[in-house]
Order: sequence, then C-alpha cells, then structure tokens
Amino acid sequence: MKKFVLAALLGLSLLPAAAIAQVVVRVAPPVAVVEHPGPRPGPGYEWIAGYHRWDGGRYVWVPGRYDRPPHAGQHWVAHRWVHRNGGYVLQEGHWR
Repeated sequence: MKKFVLAALLGLSLLPAAAIAQVVVRVAPPVAVVEHPGPRPGPGYEWIAGYHRWDGGRYVWVPGRYDRPPHAGQHWVAHRWVHRNGGYVLQEGHWR
C-alpha cells in the first residue's frame, strides 16, 4: 500500500510539467487565412481570430469565432507562433 501511495504522489507531481510542455514544430506555420467575420451576435462580444494548430504531422486551420470575455474590461490576446529552440512554438491565445 505504501508503494502505491508513493507512486501516485510521484505521478501527480509530474502532471504540472506535462501541462506546460511545449511542442517545437520544425516546419514554419503557413500564412494565416483571411477571415471576414460577420456582425457581432450581441453587445460585449469580441472576435477571436482563427489560427493554425499543429496536428502532430501538419497544420490545421482553426476558424475564428465570437466570444465574450469572462470579466468586464478584458480583451483577447491572439494565438501566435514564436520562433524558438530551432523551430516554432504556439503561444495560446488568452483573455487579458
């Protein structure tokens, strides 16, 4: 039982490291698709532009959408690919 508890604690301690692991993609991302958003669905909505995500072997376009910020006064910081470690790393979009 003691070994099981120690193994479980070790496994749980590794979860944060796995959550922040970054995938370095050696192929440059394609040029962003030009999107033409329609009218806002209502007051307080903000356009979140689409982006290319890495699917393990190729880039896949994720289309943009309208969404509301979780808190008043926040704005969307877009997804972007950053050149790092000899490749490209996706910085996830987020509300700020």
